[in-house]
Amino acid sequence: MRDLVHLLPGSQLPSWVERLEREVFTDPWGPLEAHEHLLGYPSCAYARWGVLPAAGEAELLRLAVAPAERRQGLARRLLEDSGVFLAQAGVETLFLEVRDSNLPARALYEAMGWRFQRLRKAYYPDGEDALAYGKPLGNRIPGRS
Repeated sequence: MRDLVHLLPGSQLPSWVERLEREVFTDPWGPLEAHEHLLGYPSCAYARWGVLPAAGEAELLRLAVAPAERRQGLARRLLEDSGVFLAQAGVETLFLEVRDSNLPARALYEAMGWRFQRLRKAYYPDGEDALAYGKPLGNRIPGRS
């Protein structure tokens, strides 16, 4: 088993995250912003979240798994571990956008209880549409809406 690491807002990215950024995405991002957290398994996978505790929401900004590590359940495990962490931080609802053409990711999200909410036309720089998904974490306080 790999140990989950948590990088706090404002953290510089370790070299393994920078490597995955270059390997998985065409546009690497920089340090974590003031509202961002990164949860990951060093050298093989990470999830970058925008967290708004006051609103009880978090958005999955990026999910990366090293190509050599794919199809081993790491993305699922990372999303599950992230859900535990985010629920403990007071987050009640998760959001994400995914490329319409990314069928494996869509299948994973749907299997994990994420639900389609809306289409975002020409969301990506190349003009591809995004599908917006949401998922309740199920930790709502009784009596609150």
